[in-house]
Amino acid sequence: MKRIFGTTRDHNLARSRILLVAVALAVAIVGYGGSCVVNPPSGNIEIRDWYDLDAVRDNLTGHHTLMNDLDSTTVGYQQLASPTANDGKGWEPIGGWEYGGFIALTGRKDYMEEGEILTEDRAYFGLVRIKKQIFNNSSIGMMFIGKHTHKMNNGVLDLDGAVRTSNWQLAYQLARSYKNNEGDFAGSAGLTIFKDKWIGLVRGRYIGQKFDIDEIGFVPWRGTAQFVGIGGPRWYFNEGYIQQILCYGGPLLSYEKSDEFTDYGGILGFNMQFRNNWGYEINYVMSKSKELEKKFNSHEINLSSWFNVSPKWNGNLFTGYSKSYNFSRDYLAYYAWIGGRLSLQLINFLEVGTTGDMFIEGNPKGSIEDITYNARPYFSATPINNLNLRVYIDSLFKRSSNQIEQIILGFLFSYNFSPKSWIYFAINEIQDRGQINNIENINYANNLRIADRVAVLKIKYLYYF
Repeated sequence: MKRIFGTTRDHNLARSRILLVAVALAVAIVGYGGSCVVNPPSGNIEIRDWYDLDAVRDNLTGHHTLMNDLDSTTVGYQQLASPTANDGKGWEPIGGWEYGGFIALTGRKDYMEEGEILTEDRAYFGLVRIKKQIFNNSSIGMMFIGKHTHKMNNGVLDLDGAVRTSNWQLAYQLARSYKNNEGDFAGSAGLTIFKDKWIGLVRGRYIGQKFDIDEIGFVPWRGTAQFVGIGGPRWYFNEGYIQQILCYGGPLLSYEKSDEFTDYGGILGFNMQFRNNWGYEINYVMSKSKELEKKFNSHEINLSSWFNVSPKWNGNLFTGYSKSYNFSRDYLAYYAWIGGRLSLQLINFLEVGTTGDMFIEGNPKGSIEDITYNARPYFSATPINNLNLRVYIDSLFKRSSNQIEQIILGFLFSYNFSPKSWIYFAINEIQDRGQINNIENINYANNLRIADRVAVLKIKYLYYF
């Protein structure tokens, strides 16, 4: 990890990757919002909501019964079938073949960047994706993405899929890139096992140093490898206020070629889920790391809770404390954070909410160096089925300057006018307090100014044949 972060918010992101992987695996244990309740499988499903319908994909040979119509007001619509579900892809089809692709041609374009005239050559772009459901509830797929100009060829071929049974799942991905005469491999795999009395999760990832697909996408962490393995006992209660208890722990390994060093550490965690859909988790992570030729010991403790007790609102609260290396200030010190998220369904078609975070940056003397506050209120309106409007305002306030340092405005219009067919229109604007002098040589550094503004219109139509 070679980026040296320059703000408190960046420092929060810059904590050792081995810790982030540990937290990600802990989240994988408890699922979205912390819930990892695994109910006993049933041969036949009575479909009353979108979650029931989604469960059909894991039992295609069963005899299932639709108990009522499913629409935008049915439980699970926002999470599984709305325009924003599945990373904006909407409902994921069940069974059969899925395939698609496109070819695009762009013209030659001259442009200026930092006073230098540059040229984007005429290019051909192509994408092909094929996916097949196998063994009733497993899948395998292939994808090719490429770009061709008269000077350069860049692309990647990908094989991915998942093998699922009633109590374990193996997900995998293997890719080979090429850029002219060079290329490299990348791959990842994850095994999740849920038994009545214990759980196990293993994840590995490798990205070659020459895995370069910059002309068609972005892959960070080239020249790295990671391994995480965690497991422990699990108690599931069919009755009572407590629904599930998890205890887990395991090793963490992370190798970075540029450092020629393998970070190593471990994680211990405890998770409790209650029957009325709230719960909490606490975990502790420790590691020995090396970054920018500096070796250091890192410790981190996290406490989080989640609340889904009502269809009208849900939320999260979390806090944490760590001692790790602060690259922006070049010293070892503590770092703490506290925050939360709240979402309210005011009326059937209108959701409002906000996130709020406070990041506390310490110094070697044990006192507070700076505090950063971040909030992102939003509203999301779905006036008719398949049409959504979302607006948010993200603001960043620092104690050291006693003022708002950055504001981000966002707007998204999305309309699913046909199966797998969308219209998107988005606007983003960033305002900050960058250093600017006008022609009269007046300094406007203390004023918020527009640093970037972009608008995007995207239309996607799926043609069946």
